[in-house]
Amino acid sequence: MTALRTLYPEIEAYDSGFLDTGDGHSVYWERAGTKGAKPAVFLHGGPGGGISPSHRRLFDPKLYDVLLFDQRGCGRSTPNASLDNNTTWHLVADIERLREMVGAERWQVFGGSWGSTLALAYAETHPERVSELVLRGIYTLTEAELAWYYQFGVSEMFPDKWERFVAPIPEDERHDMMGAYRRRLTGSDREKQVEAAIAWSSWEGQTITLLPEPETSDRFGEADFAIAFARIENHYFVHAGWLEEGQLLRDAHKLQDIPGTIVHGRYDMPCPARYAWQLHKAWPRADFRLVEGAGHAYSEPGILDALIAATDRYAGKIG
Repeated sequence: MTALRTLYPEIEAYDSGFLDTGDGHSVYWERAGTKGAKPAVFLHGGPGGGISPSHRRLFDPKLYDVLLFDQRGCGRSTPNASLDNNTTWHLVADIERLREMVGAERWQVFGGSWGSTLALAYAETHPERVSELVLRGIYTLTEAELAWYYQFGVSEMFPDKWERFVAPIPEDERHDMMGAYRRRLTGSDREKQVEAAIAWSSWEGQTITLLPEPETSDRFGEADFAIAFARIENHYFVHAGWLEEGQLLRDAHKLQDIPGTIVHGRYDMPCPARYAWQLHKAWPRADFRLVEGAGHAYSEPGILDALIAATDRYAGKIG
């Protein structure tokens, strides 16, 4: 039986800096791997999640030159937790600026969860700039997907965790959980903002893996991380990502000339497999991997194996 692929060894970034967007944001970026090798860009989840050193390890460092960046308002980007000039289309423009900065005519775009949403938005806007797409935990940001996670659906699978999620919100506001959270996350009461941020963030951290995984979920309960994560994610989701309903699937025909891989866990709670399947049908050129016995997180063994198999394959690595 072939052993599952795991992360490449720890590696430091060989270069880093900040991109001045010109409209109030400073976006942190870093590059890892081998300068001048196959170009790729990594798009983190959330929105608001930020990058981590482990994300560099999804690519063979001898074969890739990977740019990773903290999207507006999170991680090391500043101003922290800012919602001003922070939309999907601002991020798409940032990706293009970063591509021009590294001098890549085309590059591989790798994104999971919200990163898959952003990757699709970017690739459908600039298909000529994408050599391949590697997508995990497909999220097309439709009304049904948002309602499933924040109103009714996942609540039925995790009633104990759902109870903690709704706790900061009075019963008469629970018909619109995203709106109720927005009022607290953007309000002036710092204590209520922190309470709401931790509850919002923890709900996600505790429902993204098939089995409890404290090393993944614990970070979501840390106040400094949670405030940026919850404020930015809620901001994006209340506005439906500034996308037209169904836009990403509607425009999937624009991906027809792009090779790609779709990796999705069968038991992904935040992102139901139905939407990954719909993307697969709309973009049949992509290799579709529905991973049994897996949830949402990229760290789950079957998902990680499929992702690294994809980055290896697109770099021409055999076996």
